[in-house]
Amino acid sequence: MPGETEQKKAKEKNKLIFADLFFLYFFLPVCLVCYFATKKLKYRNLILVAFSLIFYAWGEPLWVLLLMFSSMVNWLLGIAISPNREKTSGKILLAVALIYNIGMLGMFKYSGFIAENINALAGTHLSEDGLGVIIVQKLNAAFDIGIKESVLPIGISFYTFQILSYIIDVYWGKVQAQKSFYKFLMYVSLFPQLVAGPIVRYADIEAEIEDRKTKLVDLSEGFSRLVIGVSKKVIIANNLSSVVTTMFGDSDNGYAGLKSVSAVGAWYGIIVIALWYYFDFSGYSDIAIGLGRMFGFHFNENFNYPYISKNITEFWQRWHISLGSFFRDYLLYVPIFGKRRKYGGLFLVWFCTGLWHGASWNFILWGLYYGLFIVLELKIGRKRMKKMPSVLAHIYVTIVVAVGYGIFYFEDLPSLGRFFKSLVGLNGNGIIDAVTRTSVLNNLFLLIAAILLSTPIVQKIKKLGDKSVGACITVNTVGMILNVVLLIVSSLFLLSTTNNPFLYFRF
Repeated sequence: MPGETEQKKAKEKNKLIFADLFFLYFFLPVCLVCYFATKKLKYRNLILVAFSLIFYAWGEPLWVLLLMFSSMVNWLLGIAISPNREKTSGKILLAVALIYNIGMLGMFKYSGFIAENINALAGTHLSEDGLGVIIVQKLNAAFDIGIKESVLPIGISFYTFQILSYIIDVYWGKVQAQKSFYKFLMYVSLFPQLVAGPIVRYADIEAEIEDRKTKLVDLSEGFSRLVIGVSKKVIIANNLSSVVTTMFGDSDNGYAGLKSVSAVGAWYGIIVIALWYYFDFSGYSDIAIGLGRMFGFHFNENFNYPYISKNITEFWQRWHISLGSFFRDYLLYVPIFGKRRKYGGLFLVWFCTGLWHGASWNFILWGLYYGLFIVLELKIGRKRMKKMPSVLAHIYVTIVVAVGYGIFYFEDLPSLGRFFKSLVGLNGNGIIDAVTRTSVLNNLFLLIAAILLSTPIVQKIKKLGDKSVGACITVNTVGMILNVVLLIVSSLFLLSTTNNPFLYFRF
């Protein structure tokens, strides 16, 4: 509906995001000046807390109160759990923490989805706004707190998982409970990774919260990574998203393009989706890693060229690494009906992986779809999978991933059904259509660049600098010039475009 489209654009406009001129040329420079104006780590941490809360509160201050409240509750629970890990009281406190955090996530993100399905099955008339939305609406009506829109708190999936990893690690004795509330709040709210990931575990930055220094090399490499991430998002991902909406339409217009897309167009479209999602998601991860480095934090890599994988298991070891490792470490080995069940655990992980991405059946199907291929590869065996010729292995991964992102993109099941018909030419639109031909020709350079840059070609060029001093100087000089050019080009794109979708709003 047109009204919904305008509301969605308004939401994105009101949020402060990384790929934004105000963030790049005002918010971040002011934050850096304030941060480096003092040498005392305590004040630097407090400055990060203040700017992180401002960043999160931009556009809708209500949700920052939820963030702070959850941080306070979990900080107290962590302190209470730590000395009682071996006692029954420790297990009870852990259960309370799990119920609270999963409950908050469920209330805001999944209660509307649950109500929708109960209505469909039982013919009831439960509100599909979601329990969290209803509560917020009631508060707004009772206290006139000026809420403009009752929407999902941005980044709630990311910071909830970070909190859960902290609480569980405290219970397992892997980390010490943080005694300082402002330090814990900084961990939860740290703006470089708050709304778009990666999921940063407390154990990975525990030492840097207490003691860290930023050297010139950190600022240089952090800035370079930031520019690369912004360029991925603004120059490549945003333009690829326009290609996708031209081919398929989007949820706001009921995926209108599906009515006329051909079989070749459908395959072309989902390959573009796969490239779009990679450059969007990995771009934000690059920004987060770069920003963190500028403040002295070393976040783990979140993407490692997943499209060079030779099987689906490897793909998920390279794609959204922080999410995959979270489910592996905290959910895979959970006893099911009293026992650890290998395949049951895998399907539970992939069910939750799909559900984490959105409250819709297509995301659950997407997760289980990957779970099925992971199980099949386990049944076949790693040695047999490795014997597959490289060309066939890459074709196999490309097809599975591309179809998977078709499932991910089409959020309603009727549209998903039409999409599958299009893939096999059963929608009556033939093999190839004029729109596809035009799109390929008009975006040929963009597509070639996206495919090449999704491989480690840049890393191989950088390695040339290790061969000699002259080569090192040349590569570094070219890199510096390229960073400036990319920043200017990205800024011009941001200045002239209205197409800057933020995929992480659903998370």
